[in-house]
Amino acid sequence: MRKIVLFVATGAGSGYSPIVPGTAGSAAGLLLYALLARLPTPGYVVAVAATALAGIWAADRAERIFAHKDDRRITVDEVAGMLVSLVALPVRMDVALSAFFLFRLFDIVKPPPVRALEGLGGGLGVVADDLAAGIYANLVGQILWRVVFPEGLL
Repeated sequence: MRKIVLFVATGAGSGYSPIVPGTAGSAAGLLLYALLARLPTPGYVVAVAATALAGIWAADRAERIFAHKDDRRITVDEVAGMLVSLVALPVRMDVALSAFFLFRLFDIVKPPPVRALEGLGGGLGVVADDLAAGIYANLVGQILWRVVFPEGLL
């Protein structure tokens, strides 16, 4: 069970990246998105919810294994947040790349109430702030790709 917890919590091992593990976890989220992107929106949302719930479960247990709150090796939160940032957006490379950068920005800056969600504690606190950052990125993406550049850039 420990191996499964660590595989999930570290975003399929992305959390072991020696530099910028959060960015590596976001990149892992993009790879998962590539597998899920052609699902109908309801199916995609179910997959995102399942990822988030599995992430909460695994992050909670991984915090105990690593003996550190929100250990930097836990990147399933970035995977889930990255998936949220792409919900109901056009499936295109320019959209995916912009969502990646927007998500990283909001995950790093943590505008209110994103930072406050870390205080929820346990796996929920680890994942909730990244889900909120993903929502921010998605809202900007909706405006960017549905209003400003509906035809895309590439």
